[in-house]
Amino acid sequence: MPVKIHSASLTRRHFMAGTAAIGLTPLLACAPQSRDTATPVPQFDAYPPVVFVHGNGDTAALWHTTIWRWESAGFPDKRLFAIDFPYPLARNVDADYQAGRSSTQDQMEQLSEAVQSALKQSGAGRVALVGSSRGGNAIRNYLKHGPGPAFVSHAVLCGTPNHGVIVSNDKLVGSEFNGAGPFLRGLNSGSEIVPGVNWLTLRSDAFDKFAQPDGAALGMRGVATGVTAEGPALAGAKNLVLPGLDHREVAFHEKAFAATWEFIIGRPPATTQILPETRPVLNGKVNGMARGVPTNLPVEGATVEIWETNPQTGARLHAQPAHRKVTGADGYWGPFNTSGPTATYEFVLTVPSQTTTHIYRSPFPRSSAHIHLRTATVADRDRQAGSIVTISRPRGYFGAGRDTVTFDGQPAPGIPAGVPTVSTSTLTLPRGTAQRTVVCRCNDETIAVQSWDASDDRAVIAELHY
Repeated sequence: MPVKIHSASLTRRHFMAGTAAIGLTPLLACAPQSRDTATPVPQFDAYPPVVFVHGNGDTAALWHTTIWRWESAGFPDKRLFAIDFPYPLARNVDADYQAGRSSTQDQMEQLSEAVQSALKQSGAGRVALVGSSRGGNAIRNYLKHGPGPAFVSHAVLCGTPNHGVIVSNDKLVGSEFNGAGPFLRGLNSGSEIVPGVNWLTLRSDAFDKFAQPDGAALGMRGVATGVTAEGPALAGAKNLVLPGLDHREVAFHEKAFAATWEFIIGRPPATTQILPETRPVLNGKVNGMARGVPTNLPVEGATVEIWETNPQTGARLHAQPAHRKVTGADGYWGPFNTSGPTATYEFVLTVPSQTTTHIYRSPFPRSSAHIHLRTATVADRDRQAGSIVTISRPRGYFGAGRDTVTFDGQPAPGIPAGVPTVSTSTLTLPRGTAQRTVVCRCNDETIAVQSWDASDDRAVIAELHY
């Protein structure tokens, strides 16, 4: 199945023309936006375009804050790309077909297509690849067993389990994440890197849930994994440690951006901050599910409403939504012209026979075509609640004692001590609770939401940027 590669460059000409059928379909969906807040550095056109590769079960949407930082530091937006693997979850056994999931061979072929699409769109001769977690597996496979070396200048692997999440002959047998399995043994035989490509790995010092000597994060507490915090490092690469960051943060944190930029560009970025635009334009795709697992396949016939909200209460400011669209075959719900970089919004996603999902977001300081949406999956134990409110951190985990995570000023439930391993926390309000404001906070990011009645098959998500 063709994989989509999304360029951060969005033009009205492309929006009017629609998407081109070139095997890999570029997303070109919004009107042009002023980039006058970014630092203009035209000579960056001489550097390789960057293709961001997401991890297991993820989407291109996880890279939108990273792309904002690249744009703010002056890198041309037309040379920034993010891939959406159609089936992002790995198979339990890589060699065995599993519906709704992908093999390492699938992802290598799709990444190869994505690279060629990026080269064609940018006119460049080589690209830089930046991968989070499983995305690094695809990059390594493409470079060692595919045509990658001819087309890639830099490879940056962030939290990639390069030596496995476990090394075992009787656990996770056949998994691409088993260091004793055929996939990783093949990648690590001989040289762990491929000559002719500049290699960087980014890892945590002790907070990566998948680089631990005990298998607790794998559901195997007390089982020795044979893996240490050094597992993501590669012999022959430049290996950097980002202290205190977790498995996701080593890809999406501001410090990860700074390290990646300096490695590819050769000097520190002019800024690591996200600089606002005057009128950001947003777009994204409604993604689906297949046999209970997430996919990045588009959902046709989904209804998306966007309501501007009071940032203090989450209440709607107007009687009508600021935007409403029923998705077509491509699944895209935009473009949507925001009222400015400080506005807050509630996205209401309605898909037939699925839970109506109210997604509240922090302000969007810049334009993005990667604001993908998916309906909530509600646990059976929560369906009898009066309201279900979840705080979600896609680009990091919650660490007890490291992060401040609260609902209405009270500690969020279900966050274990020790290594950060969970990225959501859910508050269930009792039946009979009137609709009210719930203030969700993680560190310096606060999102005010409204509770919605769960008996109407509704769920609420406060989705964090950072």
